[in-house]
Amino acid sequence: MLKRILGIILVLSISIQLIGQSKKKSVNFDPKSLSISWEVITNSFNNQSKFQSAFVIKNNGKAAVPASGWKIYFNLARNVDAEPVTGGVNITHVNGDLFIMSPNSGFKSIAPNDSLRIEFVSADWVVNFTDAPLGLYWVWDNDADKGIALENYSIKPSTQARQYLRTPDDKVGLITPQIIYDQNKNTRDIPESELPKIFPTPLSVKMNQGKFQLDATVSILPDPEFRKEAEYLAKEITPLVNGKIVVNTSANSGKLIYLRKTNLPADAYQLKVSSDSIFISASNGAGIFYGIQSLRSAIAPQSWSSPQNAVQIDAMEVSDAPRFGFRSFMLDVARNFQTKQEVLRVLDLMALYKLNVFHFHLTEDEGWRLEIPGLPELTDFGSKRGHSAGGKKMLMPAFGSGPDPVKGFGSGYYTRNDFIEILKYAEERHISVIPEIESPGHARAAIKSMFFRYDKYMAQGKKDEAVKYLLQDPNDKSKYESAQLWSDNVMDPAMPSTYYFIEKVIDELIAMYKEANAPLKFVHLGGDEVPAGVWSESPSYKSLKEKNPDIQSPDDLWYYYYGKLDQILKAKSLLLYGWEEMAMRKTKLDGEKTLIPNPDFVRDHWQVDVWNNVLGWGAEDLAYKLANAGYKVVLSPVSNLYFDMAYYKAFEEPGYYWGGFIDVDKPFYFIPYDYFKNAKEDRMGGPLDRSIFVGKTRLTDYGKSNIVGIQGLLWGENDLGPQRLEYLLLPKLLGMAERAWAKDPEWATTKDATKSDQLFNEAWNIFANQVGKRELKRLDYYKGGYGYRIPSPGAMIAEGKVVANLQLPGMVIRYTTDGSDPIATSKIYNGPISEKGLIKLKAFDTRGRSGRVSEIRNP
Repeated sequence: MLKRILGIILVLSISIQLIGQSKKKSVNFDPKSLSISWEVITNSFNNQSKFQSAFVIKNNGKAAVPASGWKIYFNLARNVDAEPVTGGVNITHVNGDLFIMSPNSGFKSIAPNDSLRIEFVSADWVVNFTDAPLGLYWVWDNDADKGIALENYSIKPSTQARQYLRTPDDKVGLITPQIIYDQNKNTRDIPESELPKIFPTPLSVKMNQGKFQLDATVSILPDPEFRKEAEYLAKEITPLVNGKIVVNTSANSGKLIYLRKTNLPADAYQLKVSSDSIFISASNGAGIFYGIQSLRSAIAPQSWSSPQNAVQIDAMEVSDAPRFGFRSFMLDVARNFQTKQEVLRVLDLMALYKLNVFHFHLTEDEGWRLEIPGLPELTDFGSKRGHSAGGKKMLMPAFGSGPDPVKGFGSGYYTRNDFIEILKYAEERHISVIPEIESPGHARAAIKSMFFRYDKYMAQGKKDEAVKYLLQDPNDKSKYESAQLWSDNVMDPAMPSTYYFIEKVIDELIAMYKEANAPLKFVHLGGDEVPAGVWSESPSYKSLKEKNPDIQSPDDLWYYYYGKLDQILKAKSLLLYGWEEMAMRKTKLDGEKTLIPNPDFVRDHWQVDVWNNVLGWGAEDLAYKLANAGYKVVLSPVSNLYFDMAYYKAFEEPGYYWGGFIDVDKPFYFIPYDYFKNAKEDRMGGPLDRSIFVGKTRLTDYGKSNIVGIQGLLWGENDLGPQRLEYLLLPKLLGMAERAWAKDPEWATTKDATKSDQLFNEAWNIFANQVGKRELKRLDYYKGGYGYRIPSPGAMIAEGKVVANLQLPGMVIRYTTDGSDPIATSKIYNGPISEKGLIKLKAFDTRGRSGRVSEIRNP
C-alpha cells in the first residue's frame, strides 16, 4: 500500500515538473521574435464576392511557438468566413473590425526558424494596401489584460491580375506610367506669367500697370468695424518681409492698405492694388476677409519661402463674390485622432481658399474626442483605444491602432480649452464650426462610455445616477450588424436617458461656443447607417409601443427620435443638421420597400448632407429629390468629394475606393446642379454606363434654391496622422474650393457637347497649371509647408525614346538609368530620354520632397 502511495506521489511530482517546464517554455517564447507577412491569394474566390489571403508566420526565436495558450488579434475591414481556414487555427470575429486568431486542436507548434502559412477567406475584395489586416498583437491566455504588439509585419504587393481584379467583370488593371501619360497628354504647359493671379477664380479681374511694394514701411488702415480683419492681415503678411507691418488707425500718409466699408452684397468684396496703395472694400467682415485672401493669393508663391526686404504685388482691380454661401470641409477625427495643432493647420488651409464651414466630426463608434464637463467617462473611456480583457477599461483597437492606448492615432481628445481655442481660431478666419455628435448609429464610443459610467455608479450603490445617461437598455437582445460590423453601436430612442444625454452634450457645447464668442447655428446629430434589426427586442421600445399609438414598429422610432431632437434644438434656438437618412421615410411601392423624402419634417428647416450618389447603386438622384422636396441640401457626393477615396488604382495608393477613385480632377469637374452631365467613371474605375441616369430626377429651379452649398469630406479610417491627412486632402481640396467659390463655368452649362469639352479642356489646363505652378509652390512654405501628394510622372516610349509628363505642370521630374530611385540630385528630365534599359522617374517639389517612382523599360 505504501509503495503504491509513493508511486502515485512520484507520478504526480513528475507531472507537476513537466507542467512547470511546459509553462516555462511558454514564458521563454517571445512573441516579438515572430515576423508575419500577409498577401492576397485571389479575389473572386470560388467565383464569389470574396477574396482569399494568407498570413505567413515565421518564428525567428530560439523557442517554439506553444501549441496553445495564446491569441493573435488583428483589425480587418472585411468579415472573415469561419471556414476554410488552414494552419490549425480559428479566426473569429470580436466586433467591428477586430478579429482573433487562435490555435485549435490541429495546431502543433512552430519550431524555431520554421514558418506557418494560414489561408483564410473574407468578404468582398482587395485592391490596395489599406485593405490589409493591421495592428496585429499577441495575448497570452493567462495574462489576458496585456497585449504585445507584433511590429515585424509586412504586406506583400499584389502584382497578378487575380490579386487586384475585383470580379470577373472588372476590366480596370493597376495604373501604369503609360496610362498616366495618356491621361496627362492634353495638359499643356502654360508659363506662370500668363496664369491668373488669384485662386479660386474671382468674378472679374483687370490687370493694370505698376506694382505695389510690400515692405515694413506699409501700414494697415481699417474702418473701425474691420479692426479684427486688419490685425489678422498684419499677422499673416508680416512674415513675408524683414520687419513688422502694423495696424495704424491714425496713419494718413505713406504706403497704406485700406480696409473700407462700402455698399456691396454680404461676403462680396472689391480689391484694388496700385503702385501706392491697396484698397479692400466690403459691406461686412467676411467680405473684407475674402479680399485679404485674394491679396495673399496675388503674392508670388516663392515669397512665402523666407522674409524679403520687399515683395512686389501686381496692380489689379478685382470684383468678386462667392457662388455658394456654404463652402464646407468635413474632417473625421473620431476614427483616428488628429491633434489640435493639425486642426489649426487645416483651418488655415480652409481660410486661404475661402472655405467658411468646418464640419467637425467629433464622435464615432471608435472614439469620442471632446471633453464634456459632467461626463468625464466620455474621455476617460471613450477617447482611448487599446487592449483590455473584455474591453472593460477602454474601447477595443480599431483601424490598426494596436494594444497600447498611448501609441498610434487611436486615442486622444480635445480638452474644453482646446475646443474653445479651435473655435476662436476659426472665428478669426470667418469659419463657422459645426460640431457633429453621431446618433443614433455610429455611437458605440458614447454607448460604452455610459455603460462604464453605469458600472461605476452601480458599484457605489447610486442607481439613479447610474441610469441617468444610459444610451442602451442593458436587457436589449436585438441582433444587428452595422456596415462596419458593429453589433452594439446604436442608441435606443425609446429611453428617456438618451435625450438627457443628448441635451447635456448640447448644453455643454453651447457653453463652449459662448465662451469662445463663436456663433452656433446648427448641431449635426448624425442619422446615417442604422442597420436593420435594431430596437426590435428592446424592453424600452416594447414599453413605449404600448403607451404611444404612433409607435407601431421599430422603424417608427426613427421619426420619434428626430422629432424629439428637433424640439430640443428649437428650444435652444438651434437648427437640426444631419445625414440624408434623417430626412427619409420608409414605405412600400408595389409591395417592395423603398425610401422617399419624409414630408413630415420639410417645413422644419432641417439641413442634410447627401453623400449617397454611388454611381450604379440606384440613388444617384437622391440629393436632387430631397432639394426638390424642400429640404436644405449640402451636396456631399461620394462620387466627387470624398477625399478619403484613393487617387487611383494602385496597390501602394492609400484610401478606400468603394465609391470610386478620386483625384483632383473629380472635384474640379463636379457640376453641382447637374452632376449627371459629366459623370465619366463608374465606381470600379471604368467607363460609366450612362443608362443609369435614365428616369432619374433632375434638379428643378425650386430645388436649386435649396442647394445651400457643397462639402468636401475626409473620413478618418485611413488618416494615420497629419502626413496621411494632408496627402489625401491635397490637392483635391483645391478642386472643391474652385467649385464652391467660382461662378458656374460655361463648360458646365452649354448644351453643345463639343463646345463643352473644348471649354473644359481649356479650363482644366489653366487650373492644373495654377495648382502646379502657384498653389502647391505656395503650400511648400505656407504655415511651415503642407504634405500634399506629388503625382507620379506619366511615361511612354515614342520613337525609341522615353517621354514623360505630369498631371500638374511645374514640378521637376528627375530620372535615373542605373536602377536606383531618383533623388534630389538626379538628372533633370528636359526632353525625351534616349538611354536604354530601366528608366526610373520621380517628380520633386521645391523642398526636395518626391512622389512615387514611375518605371519604364526602353528596349
